[in-house]
Amino acid sequence: MINDLRFTIYDLRFTAFKKEKGDKMKKRYMLVVGLAAMFLIATGCAQPLTRLEMDFGTSFKLAKFNQTLNPEAEKNLKPVTGLDGGAAQASIEQYRKDFAKPATTAMPMSLLGMVGGGK
Repeated sequence: MINDLRFTIYDLRFTAFKKEKGDKMKKRYMLVVGLAAMFLIATGCAQPLTRLEMDFGTSFKLAKFNQTLNPEAEKNLKPVTGLDGGAAQASIEQYRKDFAKPATTAMPMSLLGMVGGGK
């Protein structure tokens, strides 16, 4: 009976050790598989730039540069000279008067007959 008891205690210790070892192996396996999956997903998303992406915004920058009259103007700190106050005021008033006039356009007679959509 004592031998049976010793064998049972040994058997219990061995199965407990075996179970712990199996749990550690499962954790390691899942960790390795998880890291490999994350690596594959990350490398799958990282793609080299295409030619279109490399040139993105180039046409805008080129158009902006071509429309700039004097690129060195920001370095000039002298005051701007141009129209005096009276001339500028008259110019602005004339500009506003042009937009205040109602647009009067008469329709030609030939179009008035076609509005009904006859046969």
